[in-house]
This record gives sequence, structure tokens and C-alpha cells, in this order.
Amino acid sequence: MIAGILGGMGPAATAEFYAKLIARTAAERDQDHLRVAIWADPTVPDRVAAVLDGSTDPYPALLAGAEKLRELGATVIAIPCHTAHFFLRKLAADSGVPFVDMVAETAEFLAGRTGPVGLLGTRGTIAAGLYQQGVPGVEWVVPSESGQREVDAAVAAVKRGDRAGGAVHFDRALAEVDAPLSVLACTELPLAARSATGVLDPTDLLADAVIRACGGKPVDARPPG
Repeated sequence: MIAGILGGMGPAATAEFYAKLIARTAAERDQDHLRVAIWADPTVPDRVAAVLDGSTDPYPALLAGAEKLRELGATVIAIPCHTAHFFLRKLAADSGVPFVDMVAETAEFLAGRTGPVGLLGTRGTIAAGLYQQGVPGVEWVVPSESGQREVDAAVAAVKRGDRAGGAVHFDRALAEVDAPLSVLACTELPLAARSATGVLDPTDLLADAVIRACGGKPVDARPPG
């Protein structure tokens, strides 16, 4: 089994996800880890703009990346980008390779949870309703416009390499959402969250699911929930 990572959206988030795969695999030696193929293409057009107004079309680049991973022998693919999950089902159908669904993994983890849950993500992820529709039964709390601007600024800061600046904006966004638990529905946000409490990073769940899909065993390190 070979795990494929369809990444580059953005590069730092892709590197962080691979690090999670390593850290969350129960292993005693090199040979206990997964075989992994990474296709990181930072030139994929803006996924948020594609969802919001159709002004970009990232799908051809996403499909090309999935096909490249298939050629490299990937038997399952993960995308460490929430907004790109808007295209997940079509990618799986057109590429012929199964994908691990980060939203579905989050739905399973949050099943039966009561009370409000914050949702911090890109405008594309929020507008597409990926979590609102994909994780039923949860009372989602999304940021106000001012809070969303802080999320946008945190994501932009991480993408340009300013994690400290991103953390300032992230802290403001998190404080603006009145919920005991908030889902980090953008893969740049965990890089700005530092040691924030009361947050759930779905890429932890994605990593564990990939490890299981490839016959490995995740370490006993479940995220908060």
C-alpha cells in the first residue's frame, strides 16, 4: 500500500501533514512507517475563488496531481486542504483512486456531540457548507464578518511564512467564536494555533485514517473533542 498526498495547498500545510503521518504512526523502526508519494503543486489555482464565484478552475490541476499519484502507485489519496474537498468525489471518480474524506472523518469523530461547535475555515469552505452539510447534528457557529477577516488574515500570514503574525489573527478569530470546541477547517490554521486549547484539527483524523487505510496502526493520540 502506498499513501498519496495531493498537496501544495499550501506547501507548509502539506509538510505539516506528512510530519503528522510520521508522528501518528506506531513505529519502532523506519520499516514500520508508510510508503508515501507526495505531489505538492503550489500552482493549483485558488480553490476559494473557484467555490465563491467560479473565477478560477483548480480541477484540471487537481486531477493531474491525482493521476500523477496513481502513476506513482498510490492506493489511497489524502488532500490536506479543506476547500479542495469540494472536488473530492469527482476526483475519486475521475482518477480511479479512492480518497480519504477528511470531512467524513470529522463527522464520525463528532457524532453524538451536543452543544455549539465553532467552525474556522476559508470563505470557500464555509460557503460550500462542507462541514455544515457533511457533519449533521452539530450546532455550528461560524465567525462574524470581522471574525472571518481575522481567519483570512491568519491564513494569509501562514502562507507567506509569518506564523507569529498568523497566531495573533488566529487568537482574535478563536476568541470571537463562542464555543467550547472549534474545528480548524483550514490546514494553515493549525500552524497558527500553536498550543491553543479547545480546538480540533481534522488533519489529525485524516492522518489516522490514512494510516489505517494503508494497514498501519495509529498511535493512541486522539485529538480533543
